[in-house]
Amino acid sequence: MRLEDKVVIVTGAGGGLGAGIARVCSREGARVVVADIRGDAAQAVAESLPGPALALACDVGDDDAQHLLVVQAVERFGRIDGLVNNAGINFAKPFLDTTAAEWERIIRVDLRAVFFLSQKVCRQMLAQARPGGSLVNISSVHSQAALPGAGPYDAAKGGVVAMGKSLAVELAPLGIRVNAISPGLLNTQIWQDIQDAAPSAEECLDYWKSNIPIGRVIETEEIGELAAFLLSPASSAITGANIFADGGMTAQLISKEPYVSRALEGK
Repeated sequence: MRLEDKVVIVTGAGGGLGAGIARVCSREGARVVVADIRGDAAQAVAESLPGPALALACDVGDDDAQHLLVVQAVERFGRIDGLVNNAGINFAKPFLDTTAAEWERIIRVDLRAVFFLSQKVCRQMLAQARPGGSLVNISSVHSQAALPGAGPYDAAKGGVVAMGKSLAVELAPLGIRVNAISPGLLNTQIWQDIQDAAPSAEECLDYWKSNIPIGRVIETEEIGELAAFLLSPASSAITGANIFADGGMTAQLISKEPYVSRALEGK
């Protein structure tokens, strides 16, 4: 097992992507700290995992809550070997209507929290008998391309990648690796909401399939497999990377044509 006996904190793990990551980490042998602002949801996920787990209610945007998360994780499992910064808030609102309070809220949770929770975890990692570890920051395809109305979210997710590169360079000599994963469209509640909001679920599915070369949304445990790899010694040469797990979405120039073109051979 890739993560045998390692202690991994996964934030935002009370459902969706975080729960999928927690399941894979647990299956790979990790002792998982399931952190979520919804304590009951965190508890339900922790109880469903095959290995040892600890559920903790935590608002990652609160510095005191971050500190308590690290303290309780160490009290229970003795050390911390990995952190997956997954907790975040989605956001879509026209630029001209976005308020300062909304900007601050998204940046606080999606960017500031990643920096300061990572700082607290890294201090713990360096104080341990066997110092070192791995951080995995969940970014988004929004770190590469944008949609209208997603300014604060795009700023935060792009910032997570840029910040991670800086941390990776600084922490590499200390034995701590820092990488990012940028998922595409995931099979979570957000995907269900997108379908529910469309005039036709079938047309919605066809549209998104045309924008995803593999022709489907991505399952949360597929991202979990990548996170487990980045947390494990198998990825020991990888740091400062941002890996796109998006089914080819950001590799495609424009939406797929709704017709078949004849061959263009050039003259």
